[in-house]
Amino acid sequence: MPLMEISIVPVGTNTPSFSNMVKDVCSMVERSGLNYQITPTATVIEGDLERLMDVAQEIHRSSMQNGTNRVITQITIDDRRDQPISLESQVAKVNGDVH
Repeated sequence: MPLMEISIVPVGTNTPSFSNMVKDVCSMVERSGLNYQITPTATVIEGDLERLMDVAQEIHRSSMQNGTNRVITQITIDDRRDQPISLESQVAKVNGDVH
């Protein structure tokens, strides 16, 4: 199942903090029913490609509707066909829990 890392950077807001935006993103992903994991600099979401793109579009558009004049959205998609991947399996491999 593909993984998508998404990072939103609001530009021109009145504060350097955007934790409330991250909370809003988490709420949107939870409503979508997709599995996700927050990292210090991005959110990684697991799901089929169409649903990932739909939620990415929703996140980007929502960020623009909150009074932000400019948003930079970065997306990375890891879509592997030779073997299944998931949030848990990728972390387990790095931790040495899976060979």
